[in-house]
Formats: sequence, structure tokens, C-alpha cells
Amino acid sequence: MTRPEIKGQRPGFMPEWRSFVERRRSSQGRVGAAVRARRGWALSERDGEPAQESAAARAESGRRRFVAILLMCGAVFCFACLDASAKWANQIVDPMLTTWFRYTANVAILAVVLNSWTRPRILRTNRFALQIGRSVLLFLSTVLNFLALQHLQLAQNISIQFAMPLLVALLAGPMLGEWAGPRRLVAIVIGFCGVLVVARPGGDALHPAALLTVINTVFYALYAIFTRMLAAHDSTATTLTYSGLAGMLFLTPALPFIWTTPPSLLVWAVLIATGLFAAVGHGFLTLAHARAPAPVLSPFIYTQIVWMVLFGYVIFGDVPDRWTLIGGAIVIGSGLYLLVWERFARGRERRPT
Repeated sequence: MTRPEIKGQRPGFMPEWRSFVERRRSSQGRVGAAVRARRGWALSERDGEPAQESAAARAESGRRRFVAILLMCGAVFCFACLDASAKWANQIVDPMLTTWFRYTANVAILAVVLNSWTRPRILRTNRFALQIGRSVLLFLSTVLNFLALQHLQLAQNISIQFAMPLLVALLAGPMLGEWAGPRRLVAIVIGFCGVLVVARPGGDALHPAALLTVINTVFYALYAIFTRMLAAHDSTATTLTYSGLAGMLFLTPALPFIWTTPPSLLVWAVLIATGLFAAVGHGFLTLAHARAPAPVLSPFIYTQIVWMVLFGYVIFGDVPDRWTLIGGAIVIGSGLYLLVWERFARGRERRPT
């Protein structure tokens, strides 16, 4: 039994209509797939099944960020080990000798890793004066840090140094043209109040060496800004080589006046370990920033306070007082607020109007 024809309808009309609808749906599907692909969530030929490339890209991005966070945590662990080793060694030898070992061992390790002996171009720089200035700032920061560690607890020292991101945000205006808004300025002021809580100027509880840590923090903030300025001109390998060589060359002429033969193999090992921890820590830091943006990594810098408190208690029997903990919490909270506000501001700038 055949279907009767509708009056006025020519034979073959329904098949043609079905063909038109199918072509229309196919065209819409292709357009929709193209739109979804531009938005980053394209589907494969079978509707509803995510494309393998997109899923693989997301998985790779997540894996890179996870590895970057692990590298950042490893870097701050190395820096905590560096400070603990220097504080222990400074009880036996001159702090300037500890500084010389830190730079000399660092240069030896970088020479092996970067193979600088067969790569003379590694010393070629487009901003020689900036490289020297950055190296001097790092050297002065290291010397002041090691001198302060003779008298301060590890937790006290690092709590003051955590003001460095606040100083960078403040100095980035006149030096980089990145001016801080009212919210950032309030966070910076609150953070500096936290530093005053830790240092307690005029009080009897904290050693005057805390002033050395404050000056060290200023030098290190300038060093960080110089590093950002050099990133557009020189390679990381060149910058690391200059900073290591400068410290070694500055102190080597004074070696006859500061030399004390380490009395045991343990002291030799700890002195050499300062350079090892510095090289590995800065290497981890570089690899971390190559895999994830700074706003993702910066909060994990503050995990260093955990290691500092632990090493201070286990190695030196130091227990931080309540003012150190309160001031450190204020400084860390201000730094985290700056990071969160920076991410919010960047997201608002990228949002289409």
C-alpha cells in the first residue's frame, strides 16, 4: 500500500525536503563545532565526545603546573637549608668566609651544569651595567643575611624578609612604571606594620641585627626588580653566571684576612653545601617559573616559614615568640592579599567590555 499523494505536491518532494533538513543540520553542526573549537572545548566528529587533543592539552597544562608547584616548594626548601647551614657554619668560621664558600661552590656547580668553560658566549650581556648592579645587590644582600643570622632566629629573619614582595610592589612604580593603587598601598603599609611587630624597634626582645635583615630585604627587592629588567635582554644562564662570579671575585682578594681552616670534615661539608643549596634552589626557581606564571607560584614561597621554624627548633633549639608569629602572619597575609588582588585586576583587564 502506497502513501497517497497530497494535493498540489509534486512527486519526490518529501525526499528533497529531508535532504535539505539534513544538509542544514550538518552545516549548523560544523559551524557549532568551529565556535566550540575557538572557545577551547571543541567536540570530535561524534557529538558529545570531547576531542582528545583538547583533553590532552588540559591534562598537560595541569601536569606542568603541578610540577612547577613542586619545584617552587623544592626551591624554598633549599633556601631554608641554605640559611640554616650558614647560621650553623657562622658559629665556627667568619661569616664572610661562609659567603665566599657559598659563591665559590655555586660557581663550580654552575660551571659543570651550564658547561661555561666551552661556552664563552655565556658571559656576553646586552646590559653589562645592569648585570653588575644586580650582582652587587645580591652580594650585599647575602652578606647582610649571613651577618644577621649570627644573632637572629631563622623564623625572625625570614618573617622580616617576607616583606620583599611588598617592597617590590612599592618600588615597581618609580622603577618600572607599575604604580600601586590605593588597595595595594594599604596592603603594603599593613605589611610593614607586621615587620615592625617582628622587629620591635626600641625594644629589648630582638637583637639590633634585625636592622641588617631590613636593609637586606631592601637590597633583595631591588635585586628582584633588576632581575625583571634583565629578563628581556639576557638569558637566565648568563644572569646566573654573573651573579655567582661577582660574589666570588669580590671576596677572593680578602680571603687571606678572613680565612680560617675548617676544623672538621663536617664543617667543610656544610660550607660547600651552602653553594649547593643556592645553585639547586635558584635552578628549581627558574624551572618553576618556566612552567607556570608567578601568581600561581608566589603563595608557595611562604611555605619557607615552616622549614625555618622546624630547622630553628631541631638544630638550634629556637622557639619563635608570639610577636614573631603575629608579625609574620601580618606580613604573609598582606603579601597574599597583593597576589589575590593582582590576579583579580588582571582578570578584569582581560574581560571583554
